[in-house]
Amino acid sequence: MELVEILGYIGALIVGLVLGLIGGGGSILTVPILVYFLGFSPIVATGYSLFIVGSTALVGTIRNIKKNTIDFKTAIIFAIPSILTVFTVRSLVIPNLPEVLFSVGNFQLTNSLFIMLLFAIIMLLAGWSMIKSKVVNKEGVVTKFDNTHYFAIGTQAIGIGALAGLVGAGGGFLIVPALVLLVKLPIKKAISTSLFIIAIQSLIGFLGDLKTLTIDWHFLITFTVISIVGIFIGLTLSKKISPKKLKRGFGYFTIIMAIYIIFKELF
Repeated sequence: MELVEILGYIGALIVGLVLGLIGGGGSILTVPILVYFLGFSPIVATGYSLFIVGSTALVGTIRNIKKNTIDFKTAIIFAIPSILTVFTVRSLVIPNLPEVLFSVGNFQLTNSLFIMLLFAIIMLLAGWSMIKSKVVNKEGVVTKFDNTHYFAIGTQAIGIGALAGLVGAGGGFLIVPALVLLVKLPIKKAISTSLFIIAIQSLIGFLGDLKTLTIDWHFLITFTVISIVGIFIGLTLSKKISPKKLKRGFGYFTIIMAIYIIFKELF
């Protein structure tokens, strides 16, 4: 086993760790690990990412169900439009993307380059949001849903579903702030609810890839099992680490990773 492959599997552990700690961000690491360390194409990596992140989040969700920390009503309202969008993107849009989207002179924007650059831009925005976010509700106020809330949550869910489908992201780094700001959930409950939404939308989104991708199940299950070990570690550590410090630290790391991807792809 080569060094880069070993680092890739260590990365799998970190993916689960991050998901357990902050309820999102796992896919921000999964796709670069699969592409740069393990040599998968971006389209395959985004499909694998949905399975890895979805399965890992599902294990965390089962644990959270036992602790009664999930707001199921909010999760279902958020998940339905998001699931429909991510499945549509993975089953209809991704398979029909042309190899070259457009070219200018000697420059060609391929579908792989487009996906990685879009991923890097999302990482930059997510990292900046994590650094600047001051929302750490400890008590929270239960929101009574009206048409305005339904529309706002539905719009956010469709947008996150589209991004999740394109770049293989669970979208937790966007879902958690939305749950805190729109629904006024406490941060810990928002993280648990986010994991539930990520699990459903990611695994159903992956189903859209089954007809178009050749799946290496041995690798995929091995990587996922390691990631699941990581989420148990993350859920345990989350009780001892300040969410605010954690978000800021991961935010800076995310921005560094985004800059690396842009540099790697363009130069």
